[in-house]
Amino acid sequence: MSEQRSERRTIGVVGTGVIGAGWSVRVLARGHDVVAWDPAPGAEERLRDAVDRAWPSATRLGLFAGADRARLSFADSAEELASRVDWIQESAPENEDVKRPLLRTLAANAGPDVVIASSSSGLLPTRLQEGCDHPERILIGHPFNPVYLLPLVEIVAGEQTSPAALDAAHAHYDDLVMHPLLVRTEIEGYLSDRLQEALWREVLHLVNDGVASTQELDDAVAYGPGLRWAGMGSNLTFHLAGGEQGMRHMLRQFGPTLKLPWTKLVAPELTDELVEAMADGCLEQADGRSIAELERLRDDYVINVMRALRPLDLGAGRIVAEREARIHEASLAAPWTSGDAIDAPLDLYRGEVEPDWVDYNGHMSEWAYLTAFGWASDKFFRFIGIDEDYRSSGHSFFTAETHINYQREASLGEPLRVTTQVLGVDAKRLHFFHAMAHAVTGEPLATTEQMLLHVDMKAGRTAPILEGPAAALAAVAAAHADLDIPPQVGRVMSLG
Repeated sequence: MSEQRSERRTIGVVGTGVIGAGWSVRVLARGHDVVAWDPAPGAEERLRDAVDRAWPSATRLGLFAGADRARLSFADSAEELASRVDWIQESAPENEDVKRPLLRTLAANAGPDVVIASSSSGLLPTRLQEGCDHPERILIGHPFNPVYLLPLVEIVAGEQTSPAALDAAHAHYDDLVMHPLLVRTEIEGYLSDRLQEALWREVLHLVNDGVASTQELDDAVAYGPGLRWAGMGSNLTFHLAGGEQGMRHMLRQFGPTLKLPWTKLVAPELTDELVEAMADGCLEQADGRSIAELERLRDDYVINVMRALRPLDLGAGRIVAEREARIHEASLAAPWTSGDAIDAPLDLYRGEVEPDWVDYNGHMSEWAYLTAFGWASDKFFRFIGIDEDYRSSGHSFFTAETHINYQREASLGEPLRVTTQVLGVDAKRLHFFHAMAHAVTGEPLATTEQMLLHVDMKAGRTAPILEGPAAALAAVAAAHADLDIPPQVGRVMSLG
């Protein structure tokens, strides 16, 4: 059985419910052709609608060259589909009495080298292979919803599955940019669903016993362990809970709680052999990294996950937004009032290089400089009286032009200080300059020059700056009138 190649291929999707539709989107986004079949009335229309709904998300994740929804076609029968494709992904209902005859039909009409993978979430492949032509090419390829986004796929072999089929499956799912996880022991429910099922059964017990609501139980995951699980599973997470001695110490310290009635599940006996197997496994996962290194890695990805949720106002992202707002409010300079002294330049923003601001070189990314300057601009606007109330009245500044000059790399955690100089202001325009420096050494890091237009958002056109901010800007401009014009102002790119 030959290894799957990366050129354009034709993938058969049998069963077009949630999982089959997800497979279709993932394959189409990869730039391959999909031939689908489902005996249910109206299946083709529902599949095309599902693909259309998911396509924006697949696009955000990234489309390969040639990705096109027009490459989806619908077969008239399972027999026809099997004869036309290079790979078959069966996603029929999770019922052995449905899957077994379907797989026999597919196997009887597909070429002997065509792998047939079932999306089953718990059935045993050995039983699904029975009675099939060339059973050695039949295996489990268990995905997770939404298939077009989540990369995990569990590969499970039956007693007759050949090594060549497993190699082909690994290559196929790798080609679809997934994480193929080989389940080495054929077991009902495989790996991930057994873990999910344990949590799910406990949820049902807690709700049934009146202990907690579904919302409270979801919050118990989403605001805590779920964030850690995004980058490390339970094992490495608990490895860190053991301090410098890792999992071995964690089990010795917390192992006795396994006897407590914390769950409806019965824990296995914590033998020395089990302790050593857990400890050795975690050390292998750590791959030479110390607890301190793993803690830093965990902290970085948890922050990134929480910040990714921030614009959605979801879960821990909402908490991050609230934290930022409180920090922002606590660090605001008092809004200018007539007669107040004005620094020249203004010194309103201090922060540090955040974990999600750095690139693969460990340096602050280009876009992150603009983000930091944006925070400085927000401080400045609030200083002159432009806040949420001002914007809710329908007025705001819109950026018309921005020039950034990068002077030195900034690394993770470095302290930042941004000063602001007003270069000019009139009835509708504001011209200012930010200078970013290392907050301790004073070493210049970057500058930006910006021209902004004051806009009446309801009318959709420029408009005079309202009285309060206009007076503040006039006072700042007067205080900054004697400052030297920075050399970066008005600079243009040129080779000559």
